[in-house]
Amino acid sequence: MLARLLVTCMLLVALLTGCTSYLPPGSVPISPLSEQNVKVVTIPLPAISANPNEGITYGALAAFLLHNDKDEVCTLLAPQVNYNDLYGTTGTVYGAYYPSRDRSYEWNISQSAKINFDYELRLRDQTLMDKKLELNAFLYTFADGSARFYGFQDSKKQMETNYADQETGFTVTAGYPLPFDHTQVVFGERLRIVDIDPGAVTSVPYILPRFANVPGVHGFVAHAQSLGVVYNTLDSNTMPTTGIRLKVSIDNNAQALGGSADYRHYDTEVKGYLPLMDARFISVARFEYSQTLGEDVPFLERSSLGGENTLRGYGRNRFIDSSFLLLNLEERIRLFRWELFGVTADWEMAPFIDLGSVMTSLVEANSRAFQFNPGLGLRAVIRPNIVGRIDVGVGKEGPAVFVGLGYPF
Repeated sequence: MLARLLVTCMLLVALLTGCTSYLPPGSVPISPLSEQNVKVVTIPLPAISANPNEGITYGALAAFLLHNDKDEVCTLLAPQVNYNDLYGTTGTVYGAYYPSRDRSYEWNISQSAKINFDYELRLRDQTLMDKKLELNAFLYTFADGSARFYGFQDSKKQMETNYADQETGFTVTAGYPLPFDHTQVVFGERLRIVDIDPGAVTSVPYILPRFANVPGVHGFVAHAQSLGVVYNTLDSNTMPTTGIRLKVSIDNNAQALGGSADYRHYDTEVKGYLPLMDARFISVARFEYSQTLGEDVPFLERSSLGGENTLRGYGRNRFIDSSFLLLNLEERIRLFRWELFGVTADWEMAPFIDLGSVMTSLVEANSRAFQFNPGLGLRAVIRPNIVGRIDVGVGKEGPAVFVGLGYPF
């Protein structure tokens, strides 16, 4: 009860201390903001999260929302400071720039006192070649000292181990339309360099003594090319309210091109959005099947479930094997539309069910191994670009709370 009261008080203080200000032309050195008075809405917020891998994190952030001449939020800057018992104090600056609906840039700079760091740059551009070419690029380096591995298949809690997952790499994809309505072919290239080091959780055994013979536990390199076909009728790629999206893809990793082993990923995903009552209610469903084939496949390159975007009742990569089946059902309910400091936000509640299982192959699927995660999400949606969310999922090992940006799918 005391914790709930404290959080409520912090939210009220945040809402009361927010403000709107204006910067003169030339203060923001990016077009078109450099040529106009820029409205800046500043909202301080508490940042509290808890998940099975990291435990509880406490902190605060200030969200600076910069508006263009159409009074749309086109730039977000969010410095944050938080504390976690595993990593100590962490400083983070997240930024996003949306010059148009067809182009966006995102970056994240985060450094902890112990082990953890995260540096990311993401680009999306749909303006190339008369808007025929869709380009996505993601460059990253990070370290996560709370990573877990439990073994393969229906892994048991008592087999839990910890390690620090340190990765550097990039992913680039390019989509081009095919001569069929709403259909494009997608080519991709990715590089992933992984080091496995001692983690931050001293109460859990280190991965190497228990799983020393598992491929990838001494580090690995993945260098893969992908080919996919996408059928997409969504009304928006970032905040869809209606339509379907179907993707079928193959991803091939080869030793000849620098990878640690030869293997392939096959993936099929379909997502559907059905609006009701003028989009006051949006029924959302996602089904995904993934299969990994090959010898000596690194454990982090296999099919995995768990975390904020798949099974939300468990930590990231809780279940790993050569294949998975996943079903997510979610009802996004707009509770009310509220204008605060000149920013119009839709406040949503989203009850959800996540159902999924890993397996060696599809023919070996066992209904008793499926994980059933009911939960509830709370979302603040600032159209056309920004979604803040809190998802609380409940699995067999207890509840998990995830806080972040963007819809889970």
